[in-house]
Amino acid sequence: MISTAYLRVFVTGDAADTEPYDETVADDRVVRSDGRFLWDESLREDAFVTVWNGISYLCPRNIRLRMVEGVLAFSGTYPKIPLVSEEERESFKQELAGLRSANRRSHILASPWHVPLRWFGAFNPSEREVYERRDSLGIRYRTELGEAVDRVGWAVRVLDGAGFPEPVVDQVRDLERWLAEFPAGSMLELDYATVADHFADADLTFDESAEDVRRSLEALESGDGEASRAAYGQVSRRWASRQALTFAN
Repeated sequence: MISTAYLRVFVTGDAADTEPYDETVADDRVVRSDGRFLWDESLREDAFVTVWNGISYLCPRNIRLRMVEGVLAFSGTYPKIPLVSEEERESFKQELAGLRSANRRSHILASPWHVPLRWFGAFNPSEREVYERRDSLGIRYRTELGEAVDRVGWAVRVLDGAGFPEPVVDQVRDLERWLAEFPAGSMLELDYATVADHFADADLTFDESAEDVRRSLEALESGDGEASRAAYGQVSRRWASRQALTFAN
């Protein structure tokens, strides 16, 4: 099974009317096929539910919406790989338009094998939490959505002002746009989830990726290129072997 990290937007809401996600359900722990695609998540329309700072939040999983977005994104990025035919692609486009017209949006970004470094820019290093998972430790960051949007916007300005190539800046700008779609008062969570399985507990305990990214951006803003490269080199080396798995097969 592919190890995956998640960036999730939780909105305030009444969890009483929501079916909460239950990871102990047996069919959530097996990979299934519908004849074309493999699924390693439950297909139920449920939500992650949590309490943070005394407030109840929920994050709809919208699994069908996320699957359609993923198929279209992959086929658009790699048009020479025949994942779907052009006719099927058009059908998925129409389905996605219908889902979005019903005021549904993806509350979750997923990344196989690693955490994209741009995600760390949304968080203050002090927001890092080490928590107990089923068999090991995990890491997550949680913050107010408004704070996250401001931080990512700052990162865009720093990178743009330093003359980074547009494709690099656009990836961070796309993250800012996605976050800005959600209502004020929401909560943003970065969860290493099963990606944490690739690190020893001791390495997770001392993982300061958000701190390294922040130091790199602050040094870049102040014009200290050497310090910026040193901080970025430290965090990129930490994640290099994990990120390489994305392209290994």
